[in-house]
Amino acid sequence: MIELRPFDKLGKSDHGWLKANFHFSFADYRNQDRVHWGSLRVWNNDRIAPQSGFPPHPHRDMEIVTYVIKGAITHKDHLGNEGRTEAGQIQVMSAGNGIQHAEYNMEQAETELFQIWIIPNKQGVPARWETVQFPADARDGKLVPLASGRGDDGAIPLYADGSLMAGTLKAGQSTRQTLNGKPTYLVPAKGRIEVRGSDGKVVTANARDGVAVVDQDEIEIVALADAEIVLVESDRLN
Repeated sequence: MIELRPFDKLGKSDHGWLKANFHFSFADYRNQDRVHWGSLRVWNNDRIAPQSGFPPHPHRDMEIVTYVIKGAITHKDHLGNEGRTEAGQIQVMSAGNGIQHAEYNMEQAETELFQIWIIPNKQGVPARWETVQFPADARDGKLVPLASGRGDDGAIPLYADGSLMAGTLKAGQSTRQTLNGKPTYLVPAKGRIEVRGSDGKVVTANARDGVAVVDQDEIEIVALADAEIVLVESDRLN
């Protein structure tokens, strides 16, 4: 199965300083058909106004990955971690046995990001936070693991049976990803792509559309325009 989930049909919330779009049920948006995809629980597309953000709030037992599309986000938590993650970077927070953190856009322009939550495979682990600068050109023409619970070299580790990958394709370029039937969700942060399944199914996705994939041996992603792609592959929930 390959299912297109158009951006204009996602859940939405507008708080003025925060404009959010929800690929899955979150906050006041409830859709019983979109609660999770495998162990992927949340994929929010947040746009945060300058000099605003999320005040301190708690999390537990969730792997939270923030992928910055433009601008930057500044993190601070009760463990003493503090840092700034900018476009092209990700930050990973294992909420584990409990963490209280705040996130603010301290920039002079809007920040846009994906906030992605993955259900962990271990409960009560020590909470942690990490951010890494990945060379952008290392993702040219292919998908590269940036955060992974599968021991991928160079990726930030996750307490989860899954992997977050990202890459950029020039118009006309394509890449293949082996999935072995696993639940997979991908979103072009920018550009326009075509996703082709091993069963012959084909969908076209514009920037910020979601594509839900399952029971495919592999997919081919073709860039119809220069594209930046984020993909999460996870295991089925028991």
